[in-house]
Amino acid sequence: MVASADIAVVDYGMGNLRSVAKALEHVAPQLNVVVTSEPDVVAQAGRVVFPGVGAMGDCMRELAVRGLAGAVREAARSKPFLGICLGMQMLFEHSEEGDVAGLGILPGQVRRFPESLAVPEHGGRLKIPHMGWNQVYPVRPHPLWCGLTDGARFYFVHSYYVEPAQDAHLGATTDYVFSFASAVAADNVFAVQFHPEKSQQAGLALLGNFVEWNGKIV
Repeated sequence: MVASADIAVVDYGMGNLRSVAKALEHVAPQLNVVVTSEPDVVAQAGRVVFPGVGAMGDCMRELAVRGLAGAVREAARSKPFLGICLGMQMLFEHSEEGDVAGLGILPGQVRRFPESLAVPEHGGRLKIPHMGWNQVYPVRPHPLWCGLTDGARFYFVHSYYVEPAQDAHLGATTDYVFSFASAVAADNVFAVQFHPEKSQQAGLALLGNFVEWNGKIV
């Protein structure tokens, strides 16, 4: 018998799953949060969270092995869907990390931060990965930004960033010598490069908005 879930956290063997689940349970104690590797549980859940850490090629292989790729694609078409960190990057068509294809849910590419890029203040090279607290600037209104200030600080750990093919999908930017997409939004899909589960009150506020979101931008 398939366990029912109000929120399914997709488990493909790679990701900070327990801390994501604990943060969701904190903001929505009345809901059933299930960490699952079962495609049927993902399919039947009311909303889906797709986290991830590690190498994109490994994650894509694990999704395929566990039969989860189709369930993730369908969830991204049909219900409130939140991608986190690598879970955001895998939504796109292709990544420079290992020259691998993503899920192709959103058009665009995943790029590596250029190691040769100089930091204007002191001329040194850009530190990779981009790690620590940084400000996030929404570029347009969205229900998940409700109650958050422009420039709220979130916690990042990543060496790659997404480059959406459509400006309409850009949800927020962050500056790390240059401006990159730190959030994307398209219909019922919202995804972030930072880790809301590690971002204290701002992160909990965003997750709280997600559990209330009906999957519509307006």
